[in-house]
Amino acid sequence: MLRKTLLALAVASALVACGKSKEPEHAAASASAVAGKDGKDAAPVTLAIAAEDLLTVQSNALASGPVITGSVQPERKADLRAEVGAVVLQVMKENGEAVKKGDLLVRLDETSIRDALNSAEEATRAAQQTMEQAERMLARQKTLRASGMASTQALEDAELRRNTAQSEVVAAKSRAVQARQQLSRTGVRAPFDGIVSERKVSNGDTAQIGKELIKVIDPASMRFEGLVSADKIGLVKVGQPVRFRINGYPGQDFMGKVKRVDPSANAVTRQVEVLVAFAEQGLPKVAGLYAEGRIEAESTDALMIPDSALVQSGDQSYTWRVDGKKLKKAVLVIGARDARSGQWEVRSGLAAGDSVLRVPSASMKDGQTIEMSARKVVASASAPAAPAAANAAPKGN
Repeated sequence: MLRKTLLALAVASALVACGKSKEPEHAAASASAVAGKDGKDAAPVTLAIAAEDLLTVQSNALASGPVITGSVQPERKADLRAEVGAVVLQVMKENGEAVKKGDLLVRLDETSIRDALNSAEEATRAAQQTMEQAERMLARQKTLRASGMASTQALEDAELRRNTAQSEVVAAKSRAVQARQQLSRTGVRAPFDGIVSERKVSNGDTAQIGKELIKVIDPASMRFEGLVSADKIGLVKVGQPVRFRINGYPGQDFMGKVKRVDPSANAVTRQVEVLVAFAEQGLPKVAGLYAEGRIEAESTDALMIPDSALVQSGDQSYTWRVDGKKLKKAVLVIGARDARSGQWEVRSGLAAGDSVLRVPSASMKDGQTIEMSARKVVASASAPAAPAAANAAPKGN
């Protein structure tokens, strides 16, 4: 009896365990069936876009030419140096200060030079008096000679003394003029309107002849002094437009024209200097900034697409083209980039007049249905107009 009871309990336990193991399988099967039903009934996603989300591919002028690199430098600049040896008494201007033509910039000690000038002027007066006396003596000798009371030798001696006195007067005047010029050079003045770009001395420094004192530049005469590779110099002509960017002015393009091409290349770098004049106002006020651009030596017609409509995926470039009411993935062959507009040349994959999405989304699918919607405008005095259909927001049918 006990044996039968134990056998019955074992059979019951096995049946319970078997029932529990089948429950997860049944639940998974039920979930799979529900998912399959939902997937079958799910409607395809339609993309709602506005006219502002599209752009038309057109042919534009593609500029090309040699690259030019260099720096922005002023055409008018002066490196003022000491013309006399003296001690620096005062530097009147600091770096960055504006100056007018003739403004005193550096004052040198003039004590010794003024003493030399006073000495030269006194020597001039003495020589002038000596010459006047010699001329009176010569006049008397001529009178005496005419009356036979003076010899020819005495007349010649008087003429010699007069000539010597004249020479001494000329020499004394020359020394006085030189001293006066040296005195004027103790004050270093601005040669033109501009700004002080570099101060080289301070009060108390000893300035020898030729020592750098101060630099002045004219910020209104800035130009692009660039270098072009010698193997591309044959494409460069005077008057060609140049588009370039300057370090320190991000996102801003500058326009210029080729003003002069150096007739000789650098023997080491094999580059040729090209001077570019700015073609617009608003010049940079800082000299020495690095600049890089392109000389627009050639221009050809090509299909162009903006960078925002272009999608890069590894080595492949593509965009989303509108084909009726469907989106089509257009694989492109991309060429050069136009430095002026930032657009890319399309060599194949699109035709003129094709409509593409201006700013595509990563969730778009090839063959996806699209629907054109009108631009929404919020009629409110405080709120601005609503943007175009949220840049291709998905919409269900």
